[in-house]
Amino acid sequence: MKEVRLLSVFAENQPGKIEKITKILTREKINIRAITIASSNKYGVIKLLVNNPLKAYQSLKEEGLSVALNPALAIEIEDKPGGLYKLAQIMEKYKINIEDACGFVIRSGEKAVLIIEVKDREEAESTLSRENIHFLSEDDLYKI
Repeated sequence: MKEVRLLSVFAENQPGKIEKITKILTREKINIRAITIASSNKYGVIKLLVNNPLKAYQSLKEEGLSVALNPALAIEIEDKPGGLYKLAQIMEKYKINIEDACGFVIRSGEKAVLIIEVKDREEAESTLSRENIHFLSEDDLYKI
């Protein structure tokens, strides 16, 4: 299994929430590799890919934040036009639905990473592996 773990922090949509979260992570010497923020009116979800997800989870929880640790898959794709399309075609072929995702470039014009959350992570990994999809582990991501 090449599972990665994403933090989901649920917070009121107001100034100071990102500052509080990043202050805690800074104090604990936790590095953020990727972040997404989605909000709906008064509340939002801040998703973080960090170098020490368990420590980050515990630290944020101890500070009274509503946080979850979610399993996800990190998929390496080509950083060129059509890179994501190739993956999307395979996912459509097997009816794998992405519930949430974020992405970032490793090397411009060469490699990118798509972090996906799906209903059945193990089944998705098994199915996509048969199509020669390359997954990254947490260790792989944090060495980049």
